[in-house]
Order: sequence, then structure tokens, then C-alpha cells
Amino acid sequence: MPRALWLLIIGMAVNVTGNSFLWPLNTIYIHDHLGKSLSMAGVVLMLNSAASVIGNLYGGSLFDKIGGYKSILLGIGISLAALIGLTFWHGWPEYIVFLTIVGFGSGVTFPAMYAMAGMVWKEGGRKAFNAVYIAQNLGVAVGAALGGILADYSFELIFLANTVMYIIFLLIAIFGYKGISIDPAKQANSVQDAAFVKNRKNLYALLILCSGYLLCWVGYVQWMTTIASYTQEISISLSQYSLLWTMNGALIVLGQPLLNVVLKRLATTLKVQILIGIAIFIISFLIAGNAAAFSGFLVAMIILTIGEMFIWPAVPTIAFELAPKGREGFYQGIVNSTATGGRMIGPLLGGILVDLYSMSILFFVLIALFVIAILTTLVYDRILKKEKQFKVKLT
Repeated sequence: MPRALWLLIIGMAVNVTGNSFLWPLNTIYIHDHLGKSLSMAGVVLMLNSAASVIGNLYGGSLFDKIGGYKSILLGIGISLAALIGLTFWHGWPEYIVFLTIVGFGSGVTFPAMYAMAGMVWKEGGRKAFNAVYIAQNLGVAVGAALGGILADYSFELIFLANTVMYIIFLLIAIFGYKGISIDPAKQANSVQDAAFVKNRKNLYALLILCSGYLLCWVGYVQWMTTIASYTQEISISLSQYSLLWTMNGALIVLGQPLLNVVLKRLATTLKVQILIGIAIFIISFLIAGNAAAFSGFLVAMIILTIGEMFIWPAVPTIAFELAPKGREGFYQGIVNSTATGGRMIGPLLGGILVDLYSMSILFFVLIALFVIAILTTLVYDRILKKEKQFKVKLT
């Protein structure tokens, strides 16, 4: 892999490690420490995610205009300022304000990181995005493990640790990313010269694919929100819950080489890879819906992890392949904002369903959403195939 990609991987790992001190415990903190309902916790996380959606779209477009280096520094600066505030003021309602600002800053950063990864190693294809994905989950494993330990002592340490990791990320970006050559002027010209009518079908295909991707995230985020709170009700400790995310990250880091071998032997397409992943998600949630002890949730998490290893790297890879030259940042912004949209809708939907009905109803609804995601994945590329067939007939 190129040296520039290694720098991006290290930065991503540090960034996500910092985030992972806090995000798995957000609902627990809001519900148990601030005394708010699950529905209110869902509203707070929805605001965080809504700001991140805006940040993703803005950050992706900003990448295409001014390049990755400046975009990433802007995003880090916004998040860091909010995290410093959160370290000192994390009561109610200050928590809402700072968490929302953090969401926007993170949103600006992520599409630039993904777009840069794809551009510095174009010949790597899905390998570049797999590498960034592994780095993210290494951060999840380390951050969630340490976060659970720190939270058992004091939640104040969580906020401080997150801030320290962002300072380290800022230093890596300042001294490491300036030399990564992405010519924003050239990209801007490409955008102006692009035939938008010609590329419109690629955009439609991506939006259809991302609608299913959003539904997958609506389900996945329940592990950080409603399921997290439910584990506390059945006397699973914070350290045990954090261990689930440590296992998640460790499995992804250690299991990725094995998955690459499996995918190579199957010679599967990215589309089939996503469909397999969604089917595995369904199995995971069937097990989680019937779990009553830590061991059941551990098995469900292991299966969930296998499913996300199939899905999460595949979607940004498809987006990079569909993106016209000069629009790489914008397309990655769509993917990241879609994932964030799932994280925005999921906590609110899950909180309402659990507060009004029950956990069993929630699991039933989530499985129905996964079935819809299978359908959107099956049909997303039909519009491209029709265009290809039409061109063949003309020639």
C-alpha cells in the first residue's frame, strides 16, 4: 500500500478510537445518568446524526473544491472545539449542543478521508476501502474496551479521553496529510466539464443502493442504543457491553484476511457480497431477539460482525466506481450521509417502538427493514444495465 494510505489509516484509527470512547455509551449516559427517556435519547442522537448528514454532504463537496487536507483540518477543528466544551460542560442541555457540533465536524472529515483513500490507491480497488474499514474497527475495538473501563470509574474520563485522541488526530493531519497530492483545481474543472445528464443514472443507482444501506444502519445502530439500554436492564455490566464492541473490532481486524480469501475463491461481485451480508444481519437479529444473557448477545454480535464485514466496505467501493472524475468526494459524502441518516433515524425509531410497544416488536420491524434492503440491493443496478443494453443496440 502507498505511504499516503498508511497515514490515512493511522489517522482513521486514532479518530475512531476517540469517538468509540463515547458513542457506544451515549444512550446509557443520557438515559441512566441524565435521567432522560429512551425516546429523548433517540432525539439527541438524531440531532447529532442530522448534523453529521449535513457535514458529510458539505465535506464531500468541499473535498472536490479545496482538496482533502483543508477539508479534514476544518472538520477536526470543529469537532475538537466541541469536545473541549463537552469535557467541561456535559450536563443537560449543554450535552445536546456539543454533541450536535461534534456530529457536524465528524461529518466534514469522513468523506474526505474515504475519497483520499480511493484516489491515492486507485489500482487497489476495494482493498483501499477495506484498509480504511479495518482501521475504523481497530479504533472501535480499542476505544470501546477502554471506554467501558473508564466509564466504570467516571464518565468525565470518557470526555477527556475523546478530546485527547482528537488532538493526536489533528497533529497527524497537520504533519502527515499536507503532502498528499490531490489537485482541487483539477477536480473543480472536472466537475464543471462533467456531463451531468450522462452521469445522472449512476447517481440514481447509488441512491437506490444507499436506501437499502440506510435501512441496514437503522438496524445496526440499535446495538448502540436500544439494545445497549436493554442489556443494562438485564444486569449486563458496562464492561461486558463494551466487550461486545471490542470483540466486534477485533474480529474485523483479525478476520479480514480470511474474508478476503473467501471472497476471492467465491469470485463474488460486490452486489452479491452485500446481499450475503444482509442475510447474515437477519440471522444475528433473530438470535439477539431471543437472547436473555450475555452469551446470547455475544453470539449475535459475532454473527453481526461477519455481516458488516461483507456490507460496509462494499458500498463506498461501489460509490467510488460509479463516481465521475472530480465527483469522488461528493459520492463518498452521499454514502457517509446515508450511513449517518440510518444512525439518525435508528435511535428515534427504536426508542419509540420500545417505549410504546416492546423489544420483540422492535426486532420484528428491523427484520422487515432488512428484507426491504435486500430488494433495493437486487434492483439498484438495473438502470445501468438498461443503459448498457441500449448502447449496444445503437452500435
